[in-house]
Amino acid sequence: MRQIFFDTETTGLEANGGDRIVEIGCVEMVNRQLTGRYLHLYVNPERDMPEEAFNVHGLSAEFLSDKPKFAEIVDEFVEFVAGSELVIHNAAFDIGFVNAELKRLGRPVIHEQIGGVRDTLAMAREMFPGKKNTLDALCSRLDVDNSKRELHGAHIDAKLLAQVYINMTRGQDSLVIDESAGEGGGGGELRIAAVDLSRYALPVLRAGEAELALHAKVMTELDKASGGKRIWQDEQAPQVS
Repeated sequence: MRQIFFDTETTGLEANGGDRIVEIGCVEMVNRQLTGRYLHLYVNPERDMPEEAFNVHGLSAEFLSDKPKFAEIVDEFVEFVAGSELVIHNAAFDIGFVNAELKRLGRPVIHEQIGGVRDTLAMAREMFPGKKNTLDALCSRLDVDNSKRELHGAHIDAKLLAQVYINMTRGQDSLVIDESAGEGGGGGELRIAAVDLSRYALPVLRAGEAELALHAKVMTELDKASGGKRIWQDEQAPQVS
């Protein structure tokens, strides 16, 4: 499964009100493994940069003035994400801006060129109801190092989102006693240590004939002891009289 962790920075909040994309960040993952492939583009928005937006991402109109326009990078972007599942935090925002840019160029909407969209904000709200679920909050909650994120940036945010997503979708949790906690007679606290089982090829051990026969014997004895009221049946196990 190919997934692209995707983020944008923009001149504002209104995709259909004149605001434009100024930065694109894409990070590739295949079968839950980061491949090292990415796409990072700055985009000339062909307009001024409002102070409020500059304070968020630090990208000035002067810095962006010599960068390619969206029309010049659209093919590269579409080719990179084609057929993938886009994983986005607050997907409606970024998808709205991408589709607005595509519409200006008379191009098909992004949904027609990808395999689907997964919104990690919706996932987080379901997993952590009532809690703050910004990217920074999730990094803190899920032990993802975001110390280098001084400002919003599409590329660094896409990389952080990939790590957050991996930690949000671990295959299984293990229970570990934190012996350093609870000093003073309070006892250790139980903390959750996530283990991603998708990285391992787990062996499947099947029962031999002797084990199956012993199992059938135990089931028969339980059946007799319960007066034939055993609530489960094992029709495939060998019958032992």
